[in-house]
Amino acid sequence: MEDLFTVFNKPKVELHVHLDACIRPETVLYYARKKQMQLPCYKELESFQKDVICTKPGSLTEFLSKFHIFMPAVTGDREAVKRIAYEFVETKAKEGVVYVEVRYNPHLFANCKVDPIQWNQERGDLTPEEVVVLVNQGLKEGERDFNIKVKSILCCLRHMPEWSPEIAELCKKYHNDTVVAIDLAGDEGLKSETFPGHLRAYEEAVRCGIHRTVHAGEAGPSSVVKEAIDTLKAERIGHGYHTLEDPALYDRLLKMDMHFEMCPWSSYITGACDPDFTKHPLIQLKKDGANFSINNDGSLSLGASLERDYEIAQNDMGFSKEDFMRANINAARSCFLPKGEKKELLELLCKAYGRKDFLCESTE
Repeated sequence: MEDLFTVFNKPKVELHVHLDACIRPETVLYYARKKQMQLPCYKELESFQKDVICTKPGSLTEFLSKFHIFMPAVTGDREAVKRIAYEFVETKAKEGVVYVEVRYNPHLFANCKVDPIQWNQERGDLTPEEVVVLVNQGLKEGERDFNIKVKSILCCLRHMPEWSPEIAELCKKYHNDTVVAIDLAGDEGLKSETFPGHLRAYEEAVRCGIHRTVHAGEAGPSSVVKEAIDTLKAERIGHGYHTLEDPALYDRLLKMDMHFEMCPWSSYITGACDPDFTKHPLIQLKKDGANFSINNDGSLSLGASLERDYEIAQNDMGFSKEDFMRANINAARSCFLPKGEKKELLELLCKAYGRKDFLCESTE
């Protein structure tokens, strides 16, 4: 596939992107019309994009509210779930991504619901396991057709701890087919340690050798990052911007070579960081030689592809081509591929970059 990037027109690795946040608008409208859904924004593409795309800084809650507009069109639909996964791979191939880890919560695609008072679960037309199978099929067919390697991460949701043990079991059953890790996302005001379901899921992941990442320090304080590391045994941190508010914790994570999954444009739209990109934590991470990657988070409601994040890094944060190469090498060495496949990925990047020294550094 042709790489449509102009900023960094070389192979890239992306570790933090949500499948449900990357659905093509045309795909949403197709299934909305097929189901004869009546929201005004379903009538034409322009009005739909106006309703779902965030264009200025707000809050994470505001950003997530957009999902209530487009997800009903595709949830519980077998054809839609597989198509979304397949189209995601095609999009990433066009962006020049050679390896991506895409994350999602299977219960949401299955259209499961929970009564927030009684915690009674209502199952949708699909089971969460059927969703995983369908996504796997779409991803594998995309790999075959677009010459890209794709793995998936299953997300637990902070406000739905009853689902987490099932997520852990699905991670175990589909380990490396295509699932490589477990994640925890959602309202960081809900401490994971107060919800046994999350703790059990992560303890089981540790016991079974399932890799672990956690959304932390995005909208929440640095204490959430500390909890992710010490309680949930996270191997990577999703976002982690507010880690820098605790110098001792930040220094500790630098020494641990902890990987930060950075999403510049997303951090602007969700109000996670100062809207002035010249004050973004990513600049400090680069200065300190931290282990981080550059990611999109999700293109639909953000109204931007991965290239926007690279443009911001270059134009507002002073990133050079070498900085981008190092970020992608860091992403490759911190990815959740098995050891042999990770080595192949690193060799592919170093050959494409013409930098054998990076391969030496990555294996030290």
